[in-house]
Formats: sequence, C-alpha cells, structure tokens
Amino acid sequence: MNKIVFDRRTEISAGIGAAPGAVRHPHALVGNTPVLWVGAPLAPVGRGFWAKIEAANPGGMKDRPALHMVRRAEVRGELAPGARIIESTSGTLGLGLALAGMVYRHPVTVVTDPGLEPIVARMLAAYGTQVDVVAEPHPIGGWQQARRDRVAELLDQDVDAWCPDQYSNPDNVDGYESLALELIEQLGVVDVLVCAVGTGGHSAGVARVLRRFNPDLKLIGVDTVASTIFGQPAGPRLMRGLGSSIYPPNIDYAAFDEVHWVAPSEAVWTCRTLAATHYAAGGWSVGAVALVAGWAARTHDADATVAAVFPDGPHRYFDTVYNDRYCAEHGLLDGAPPIEPDTIAHPSERVVQSWTRCATVVDPRALSLVGEAVS
Repeated sequence: MNKIVFDRRTEISAGIGAAPGAVRHPHALVGNTPVLWVGAPLAPVGRGFWAKIEAANPGGMKDRPALHMVRRAEVRGELAPGARIIESTSGTLGLGLALAGMVYRHPVTVVTDPGLEPIVARMLAAYGTQVDVVAEPHPIGGWQQARRDRVAELLDQDVDAWCPDQYSNPDNVDGYESLALELIEQLGVVDVLVCAVGTGGHSAGVARVLRRFNPDLKLIGVDTVASTIFGQPAGPRLMRGLGSSIYPPNIDYAAFDEVHWVAPSEAVWTCRTLAATHYAAGGWSVGAVALVAGWAARTHDADATVAAVFPDGPHRYFDTVYNDRYCAEHGLLDGAPPIEPDTIAHPSERVVQSWTRCATVVDPRALSLVGEAVS
C-alpha cells in the first residue's frame, strides 16, 4: 500500500510540478503568477509571446497596486486605522480594494457606473464592499469623470475617508514592481512589452523596472477605439478596463514606442480564438493585448522575447465577450478576423475605427497646453 501511495504521489508531482505554499492570509495569494506561451494562430508557427496570467491573483492584476497603495497610505499616516476607502473603478481595482480593505481592516466604498458587470457587483457586495453607482455620464469626461465627481462628494461627507486616486497616485505605478521582477525571473530579459492602457499604472510600473535590465525594451501600448488617452477623440465605448475619456496623470507617454487602437469586434475574435486554442481566456483587455502581442511576435526578430500582461480572467465577461446574443446585438461577430493593423503617422491624422497602429506617441495634455499658449 505504501509503495502504491508513494508511486502515485511521484506521478502526480511529475505531472503538475511543486504545489504552491500554504498561506494563512489572503493577500499572500497575490503574485507569483504564471506565464503561458501563446503561439499560432495568433502568431506565426514557431513564434509567439509569453502571457503573464494575472487572473491567477484572487481578484486580478489590480490586487497588486491596491494592497500597495493602502499599505503606503497607512505608513504615511494618510489613511487612519479603520477609516473608509472610497475610489472610482470600472471593476478590477474594486476587487483589489475589497481585498486590501479586508486585510488592513478598512471599510470600502467603490463608485462605479451601470456598465459594471452584475457578477462583479455581487462579489463586491459579498466581500463587504459598498457599491455606489452613478446614474449619468459627465458631458465631457464620460463615466470616469462622473465617478470621480461622486467620489469627491462622498469624501466631503466623510472627512476621515481616503481615496487612493489610482489615476495619479504614484503608488499605483510602484505597486507593479513585483510583476516586473517576476517576469525577469521567469523570462530573463524582455525585449518587447505589450500592455493595455487605462489608468497607465501597470504599463509605467512594469516598463520602468524591466528597463533596468534592458534599456532597449520596446513598450507597445494598447488602447480601445473612442478613447482619448493617445490623442483620439473620446466617444462611447463598449470595452471596459482599457481606454479613457480623461487623461490620467500616471500615464508615462515618454515610455511608449508605439500605440495600437483595437475595436471591440477584434478583441472578441481574439478572446474566443485564444480560449479555443490555448485554454486561456479573459476580457476586453486580454483580447486587445493578445491581438497586438501576436503581431509583435510576427514583426520583431524571431529571437526577441515578447511579453504581454493579461489583466484578468473570463468570468465577468460571460454576458458580453462570451455571450453570442450580446455580441450579435452589437455587431461583434460580423467582421473578418483581424490580420494586420492599419497605420497612421500621427494620432490627429484621422479618427480610427478598427485596429490601427501609430509610432508617434503624443501626450494630449501637452498639446492642449501648447494650443492654449498659442491662442
């Protein structure tokens, strides 16, 4: 009997590798996420990229900065013991703050909008988080500005409350150091990094650390059409988790070598292809990033190490990306599979409607200041 048990354990160990360590606290589950090789059909046969699977964190990629921002605020005395945390979020940071609030014993209120998926709202409530939903978008800044305005109202009502302000808090950027160091340990030097851009935190934080090891790292930003981040006009957007109607101060424009805009139908195609061929799945950001990372693997040297960050998993997108009815209603299943991006020389050249790349990265905030000075 003992030999049979031993042989079976040996077989299991050989098949799945060493088990992760046992932990006593939930925040210890954050980090040390795996990387997965993604090849054809998203990249040519024999080529591919490494996907950092941040869905392996309890709540997703933003567990990392949420824990870091809260802890640093406590250390500086900005966040008093037991004080409420109030923040604007489209979902993933809310899950991270729910974890941080539980770990550091703070009540949490997240301000969101009607686009928040029901499963996320219900899980936030289950974690003890208050969910405050704004009713109308801001006429210029859209849902993000409406949420931020509501956060300001709630902070006025609770003088002891604290807001992480993920859009401008440098601790948001610093919170991704662990992700970058894990990539170095897992892959060695990274030549090309592909990141979705929303608040700008993880693209800035990861690239900054990776460039300590490879100053020639190429950073490719991935945005959604109808996002204003990289100089396109803002408009209504289906995709959540990337893109913006405001200019988050944490975006490090100088760090980017180029930017790609991706349309919802293209992200859906990529998500479903990724799931069907690699048993890897995620939401809008994952689809957009995977599409561009496959292109990067195809167009860079064969020996270049291309890494992409997959921020979350598929569960919150069952009623959107992976719902045939939803996709059909929004015309997301009608287009041909995306093959190559269109190219523009400058973000102001034209309004893009589908996958488009631009090697000229501008800071729209600086352009606005120049325009004001000229006028």
